[in-house]
Amino acid sequence: MKAAWYERNGAARDVLSVGDMETPVPGPGEVRVKIATSGVNPSDVKSRRGRPPVFARIIPHSDGAGEIDAVGQKTTHARVGDRVWIWNGQWKRPFGTAAEYICLPEEQAVRLPERTDFAAGACMGIPGLTAVQALRLAGNVGGKTLLVTGAGSSVGHYVTQIAKHKGARVIGTASGAKADHARAAGADFVVDYKSKDVAKVVKELTRGKGVDGIIDMDLSTTVKLIADTILVPHGTIVCYGSNAAADIPISFPAMLWNSYALKLFLVYDMKPDERKAAIAELTGLLEQNVLKHSIGPRFPLSQIAAAHDAVEGGKAIGNVIVDVG
Repeated sequence: MKAAWYERNGAARDVLSVGDMETPVPGPGEVRVKIATSGVNPSDVKSRRGRPPVFARIIPHSDGAGEIDAVGQKTTHARVGDRVWIWNGQWKRPFGTAAEYICLPEEQAVRLPERTDFAAGACMGIPGLTAVQALRLAGNVGGKTLLVTGAGSSVGHYVTQIAKHKGARVIGTASGAKADHARAAGADFVVDYKSKDVAKVVKELTRGKGVDGIIDMDLSTTVKLIADTILVPHGTIVCYGSNAAADIPISFPAMLWNSYALKLFLVYDMKPDERKAAIAELTGLLEQNVLKHSIGPRFPLSQIAAAHDAVEGGKAIGNVIVDVG
């Protein structure tokens, strides 16, 4: 099979190779998926660039979509031919979705509704599940006002849509073209965080009350907003990432005297029951055709380095996709 891989850290064009590898055979309880599309996420770029490889060779990417073409023992043959999307393709495993085939436990290959194409399917594992789980942790958001940081990002685009579907008012942060992208997702107001005082604008928009919850992609900058008490007392912050790898100081007085709840989660490491519930909700949204999918730049497998560069550059609008099959 054709595959892309790296064996050391470094710049995409220096370490990513494309060539032939042995086609995998599914083991007991596994399925083999013929990959059509592979999604490139910031975590894939960070791993290739700076996280020391724990395997001799790594096929990158955790997200992907395609069709099951073979199954191992203890797996029903009825799954052959299923259109599926993949989660955790390369999480704690050497071989991810940047290849013509991948073998993995059958529960990691989720049925993809017929009306959802493979490009969108390659956005479900990280952007889609992260958005759903973040809002599940936020509780009942109907009739409430949420601040969505990075509302023009891949995750934020889904968060905004799902929050609006649940009846929330959404204030997003974004700048430039990503601000327009956030508005297209349904954000009621978008604050340009590069030129505006976000805390001041949020307080003006909420008549001094503040937002009921924050769905956050970068705690390293959002801590200042928490200290500025833009959140109502007993409000909830749900965070799924940070641009800073180091420890982040947070205002204890603001957290304590306002009884704030800070909930963090890693989409790769969700509890089985939480993942099952999130997948069920996401499947329902796809079947109802609620979500608008934002597919950004697309590259053939032979140009995977360019795909990584597009993500690393941070200017791409929508999800970057590698077309494999």
